[in-house]
Amino acid sequence: MITIMSAASAPAFARWPVSLTTERLLLRPVEPADLPAHRRLWTDPEVRRHLGGPLRAEAVGMRERGCVGLPGLLSVVGRRQQAVLGSVFVEPGARDGRTEVSYQLLPEHWGRGHAREALAAVLARVPAGVPGTEPVAVTQEANARSRRLLEALGAEPAEWFVEWGEPQVLYRLGPRS
Repeated sequence: MITIMSAASAPAFARWPVSLTTERLLLRPVEPADLPAHRRLWTDPEVRRHLGGPLRAEAVGMRERGCVGLPGLLSVVGRRQQAVLGSVFVEPGARDGRTEVSYQLLPEHWGRGHAREALAAVLARVPAGVPGTEPVAVTQEANARSRRLLEALGAEPAEWFVEWGEPQVLYRLGPRS
């Protein structure tokens, strides 16, 4: 769930620079022109397979109204394609005071290392050692692709629980160098 947070109340690290650039990607705040791609992320059955299924129209409308410029929500844009490939969301305090990092890519961009590249760039921006900023990610136990990605980034499984009626795994994503 995306929570609306004013820029004044957002922690300093949530008010990132306008963009983060990697070799192949530009990560930047969501712009109005990005909304069709984000709508696909929220409604595509494959993308939402391990996220509770496609969102209903009311939820999509609420997200559309609140996501442009939302602190911590970044569009993942392919520098070569000049198209939105997915998103990364950094939500301070979302998991028992820890910073939750979530990510989604459109299916046609899976398996190319874009999610790994985007997450590595974002994790490099989350302050290491600052109380309350320990980055974590949650994925369904059944989501083998996401679990492999997190483990490839050095994440360690830390907690198992049931949420939304499905077994979940919380991964600890730090510390980082």
